[in-house]
Amino acid sequence: MVLDTAVMNVSVSQLVHDFDTQVTTIQAVITLYALVMAAFMITGGTIGDKIGRRRAFGVGLVVYGVGTTLTAAAPTVGVLALGWSIIEGLGAAMVLPALAALVAGTYQGRDRAVAYGVVGGLAGAGIAVGPLLGGWVTTYLTWRLVFAAEAVVVVVLLLLLRWIKAPAPSVRPVRLDGVGSALSAAGLALVVLGVLQSGTWGWLKDRNSPFTIFGFSITLFVIGAGCVLLYLFRLWERRRETRGEDPLIHFALFRIPALKAGLITLLNQNLILLGLFFVIPLYLQVVQGFDAFETGLRLLPVSITMLVAALSGPFLGRFASPRTVVRIGLGVMLASIVWLLSTIQPDIDDLSFAFAMALLGLGMGLLASQLGNVVQSSVEDADRSQAGGLQNTAQQLGSSLGTALIGSILIGALAAAFTTKVENNPEVSQAVKTQTGTALEAGIQFVPTDQVAAGLSSAGVPPAEAGHLVSAYAEAQLDGLKVAILAAGGLVLVGYAFTRHLPADRLGPPAPTG
Repeated sequence: MVLDTAVMNVSVSQLVHDFDTQVTTIQAVITLYALVMAAFMITGGTIGDKIGRRRAFGVGLVVYGVGTTLTAAAPTVGVLALGWSIIEGLGAAMVLPALAALVAGTYQGRDRAVAYGVVGGLAGAGIAVGPLLGGWVTTYLTWRLVFAAEAVVVVVLLLLLRWIKAPAPSVRPVRLDGVGSALSAAGLALVVLGVLQSGTWGWLKDRNSPFTIFGFSITLFVIGAGCVLLYLFRLWERRRETRGEDPLIHFALFRIPALKAGLITLLNQNLILLGLFFVIPLYLQVVQGFDAFETGLRLLPVSITMLVAALSGPFLGRFASPRTVVRIGLGVMLASIVWLLSTIQPDIDDLSFAFAMALLGLGMGLLASQLGNVVQSSVEDADRSQAGGLQNTAQQLGSSLGTALIGSILIGALAAAFTTKVENNPEVSQAVKTQTGTALEAGIQFVPTDQVAAGLSSAGVPPAEAGHLVSAYAEAQLDGLKVAILAAGGLVLVGYAFTRHLPADRLGPPAPTG
């Protein structure tokens, strides 16, 4: 499931070509995958309580297998979204909470920390393999093979399902909360949709909004409608609890300081990671002109160091508390982002870029080594599935918002920088400036400069002025990338504020054997 997103991120250019679409369309497909998981992860955890966690794990794998098979054969971008974003997303929403609960229920104390270190390490391995394997397959074969191979992996996992010890069934039958599921899913969907489309619609001033409200873009109204639905979801859950019915979420869990801090930090981590992993491949592929395999090679350092750091979590736990390790990780991430900003140039310095990526992976891995264990160790066994659902909801919501928010900032900064450079260029006539402004009102895309040059030529712009516009667009691309990466750095600083309630105690000694 980690591999999926990594493959999609390095295959953006090829997907745009294969489906004759735009970058923003593929951005929407990537966002929808994470959004579906975020919206239904809590429901998936409740299903695990109802039918059993091992069974939910197996059913989720079957759904996921159907989705990945459909994705491999997708003839249109619509079918791609159905198979990958929706069906695979629903399967993952059942698998991941069950996985978190099964691991937590199998191990105790330090052994559990080791187990979550392995889980985090495997996630890091998926990120490590994804860009390189996906890039190679996309460049020299076809990205479809990755999803066909996933279907084979699903079959193997189903054959080995009996290896997992089935937990004791719940004493009290659990009823699904259909209304709560609908309210939470719709609320989350509207919030992310508004953030995703803000670059196209505009935040306040109408840019290309399908309609306006009081003369304003609908972006904030869509986000506001989502917040209202989430508030109604909270009221509905409170009503079910007072009537003695099973809520989708026991909101009392949010009164546990360590759990709340862990969930917020997970959300923030994935918001930063997926935002950067959307922006950086665009820099490598669109600005530098690298293919998917070359992009994967340059992303490999972040993946390797993330894997190593994630696996080192239990060892670090002997000397430092989760709070300390997470704070160190955030500091390392901030340093990597500052370094990364210096590498965003017309001609890439591969060595400097590789070190910046390695440092980013180190920081991310330190966070991954701690947070899963923090969340699951904060609750009792009866709440494991809900905690797993909340854990993965935070991760996937962060992923979808990260792609949407950082992508929106990138497009907005690109448009602003390009407009300013064109308006301030005396070599561009007023007629061409007006023509360019009209085109920008319909939206701007992050595309290669030769595509911009071709568009200007077909629009009849004189060659000399077209050259100035292309240069301005190339400079605006770099400005937009730097603003988007800087925004990710701001999110790292915000993350520090939520670490004070993380556990301050080191891990205990290993559990006795024999």
